[in-house]
Amino acid sequence: MAEIPPKDDFKWFGEGFQGFPKHLPEDVVEYIIFVIDSKLSDVQTRERLQAFKRAMSDLEKKFLKEYTWQREGINLELIREEGRWALQGRTNYGDSVADEWLIVYFLRELSKQFPDAWLRIYDTDGEFLLIEAANALPQWINPEIAENRVWINSHKLLLIPLEPKAAPKPLSLSEAFKTIRTKPNPLIHLEKVEKEAFHRLSNYPAAISSNQHHATLPLPRKLAAILHTNLSYISPAVEAFYLRDPISLRLIQPKHNPKGLTFPPEDWVTVSVRFTRVLYAQLRSQEWVPPEPWGAALAKLLLSSPWRDSRGREKAEMGVKLAVGFEMLLQSQTYADKKAVREIQLLLEDITSGEEPLPTDTEIEEWGKREDDEAWLDINFEDFEKELSGKGNAAPEGLEGRGFGDKAAQENLRKMVERFEDFLKDEDAGLEGAQGLDDMDMDNDSDISDGDSDAEDGDHERDIEFDENEFSRLLREMMGMPSSEKETLTSKAHDLARIKEVDETDDIEAEEIRKLSERMEAELNEHGALNLDPTPRKLAAAKDPFAAMKASSSKGKGKEKATEPDTESDVESNGEEEELDIDFNLAKNLLESFKGQGGMAGPAGNLMGLMGLQFPRDEAGDDDEPGRS
Repeated sequence: MAEIPPKDDFKWFGEGFQGFPKHLPEDVVEYIIFVIDSKLSDVQTRERLQAFKRAMSDLEKKFLKEYTWQREGINLELIREEGRWALQGRTNYGDSVADEWLIVYFLRELSKQFPDAWLRIYDTDGEFLLIEAANALPQWINPEIAENRVWINSHKLLLIPLEPKAAPKPLSLSEAFKTIRTKPNPLIHLEKVEKEAFHRLSNYPAAISSNQHHATLPLPRKLAAILHTNLSYISPAVEAFYLRDPISLRLIQPKHNPKGLTFPPEDWVTVSVRFTRVLYAQLRSQEWVPPEPWGAALAKLLLSSPWRDSRGREKAEMGVKLAVGFEMLLQSQTYADKKAVREIQLLLEDITSGEEPLPTDTEIEEWGKREDDEAWLDINFEDFEKELSGKGNAAPEGLEGRGFGDKAAQENLRKMVERFEDFLKDEDAGLEGAQGLDDMDMDNDSDISDGDSDAEDGDHERDIEFDENEFSRLLREMMGMPSSEKETLTSKAHDLARIKEVDETDDIEAEEIRKLSERMEAELNEHGALNLDPTPRKLAAAKDPFAAMKASSSKGKGKEKATEPDTESDVESNGEEEELDIDFNLAKNLLESFKGQGGMAGPAGNLMGLMGLQFPRDEAGDDDEPGRS
């Protein structure tokens, strides 16, 4: 059967080409909002979307006053899609999945205020809301047909069902609009699916503030002034340090950087810095030896209060790391186009020109200091093991352990354990997963339009059965065995070939099969079929392999008795005649296959070698050329 090419969802020119397939970059979530109301004009629809955008800004002002995004925040822009206005946004959330779910929370909340708004949200993995609800999904929905079927409307998760009696296929955006516009009621709302899809939102909006972490660190005064202006600058700085390379490390050393340092490690002040938990963990987990002059600055800090003890040493090291991160951010051309870098450069120009004086110690004290507990970083492995075993809630009230992280992490782990236990309790699940999957659950790497032909191929393969007569004929022809010895051997081969499935755990059946295999092997050895060394009979046949063909009938097929000559130049023989069964067409095909190898190793040559036939190489190549061997 021909190999099926991998599915790439791409149609070439002349085959309905609709543009190159779109794929989101890694760690990116995209969201799009449509207003579907037949009573609204095009202008009114645009105004409605603008109102949605203003409502999003209000939510951000209300909940994100002290929120730091890992990389990018929410951004919505008006676009034209399928002939209608829409709001579309894309956010790179980096390593902070919490940012992605914050966007889901905001969009879902706004869907209550705008019942005519229909929202889609998806990321690099596709419909990640369905991935969250995988164990609760109905059988008919799967990744191959899920695109444009998952919508958020009026705080609900809705699915566009399959058309009755129609082949399962993905929906285009225009088809989804048509269904929502003309038949909104048939959309499916499954509470269990919705609960699983949005289970991470159960702690919102409280989770918004709990995702932040405040720490008191030493920083150069100039850097403290920059951060006080906008704390969101910390995200690209931590990333620059986290992803540092040898070039960035050279740029933070004055001897390798003729421009000098932007934030020289001097005039240190103590300030409170707000991180996301991911940023804080990334910065703290980095092990490195600071080069000069940063190493000397750190050593000097550790001699002063309050950085002398072990706790203070960690904070001093993090302050130096953060200062180095900002230095790398501004020195490296990799980050020159970032909005934060351009803004910091403008602020530095104001400080250098004297328009913005550096803050005094008194002013810095008025900023206030905040130090959050770092218990969420600690892991109590005993509690972790209890959670994995499903016994996390077994401890009496007031006697619980310290835990293994924040509440959200514990809740997520409990959810994973519950899902795994549900799977183990599923009587329909087997060694390869849940049973009863339909054809659309299997990714066969072929377009849905080719499903019928694939099904026919599959039926054709299932119809192929073992042909006993053909097996006997091939066995006779290739082994060249006398007729008197064929029936016993082929009957045993038939018995072995008819065995479809063998339960290896059944000792009785396994033993019977082993004995049968041993008997068959013994018979084959007795007749020399497994002997790789040339036998007298094989050598005699090899001396003139065309002897029987020369005497064959004009039909091209026949049987002759080949007598082995008893001469000194030939292999010793008892002179007795033995019957050799030769199929003219089979021999001809073998010779043509051997010729096609061009003197190289190949299946025909290997097969003939096992039969004791050693042919010379075909040096000439064509039948008509002289000198043919």
